[in-house]
Amino acid sequence: MRSTITVPPNYLERPISEKSSRKQVTALVAVAVVVWGLTVYLSTLMDVASPVRFVALAAHILSMVAAFGAVLLVDWHGFLWLLGRRALSETVRLDGAATPLIWGGLAGMMITGIFLEPNLASPLTMAKLFAVLVLTLNGLMLIPLMRRLVRLSPITPFSGLPVGQRIHLMLGAAISQAAWWTAIIVGFINAGT
Repeated sequence: MRSTITVPPNYLERPISEKSSRKQVTALVAVAVVVWGLTVYLSTLMDVASPVRFVALAAHILSMVAAFGAVLLVDWHGFLWLLGRRALSETVRLDGAATPLIWGGLAGMMITGIFLEPNLASPLTMAKLFAVLVLTLNGLMLIPLMRRLVRLSPITPFSGLPVGQRIHLMLGAAISQAAWWTAIIVGFINAGT
């Protein structure tokens, strides 16, 4: 007896036109840039006591682990789909489950970052902050593509995508990994100084 893989409904499956999707992503990008700028600005106003800073740092690290762990899992699953070792439906389903962890963890990182009193005069700190902005914007830019993937046959192979979509996925994954690793490595370097 053969079982059928079904993909549960999620936010990506709502029918939305390409034009509407572009407008939505443009609005989300604007909001993300404003929120990022606001968190950076608010961090300059904080004078935090040691216990509060310690709790904020712990929550910051936990948020980073949740978000980056989910990103790694989705990217690994996507890589297995690229190799033909997973079905598109599995990858889309995992992405739908991981999305709240990724965005929730990213929001947690930004909120707790306000209380970490970053040294904005440090080029390393600015590199980390810009890496976080880049990974946020990159994630938003992948939303329309993920919506297109959800509408495809659950057994569509990576090679079955149009070239532009394959490039978009590969570039998005590369940017994501580069930005996450930059933010994490710089964060740990800064923590040691």
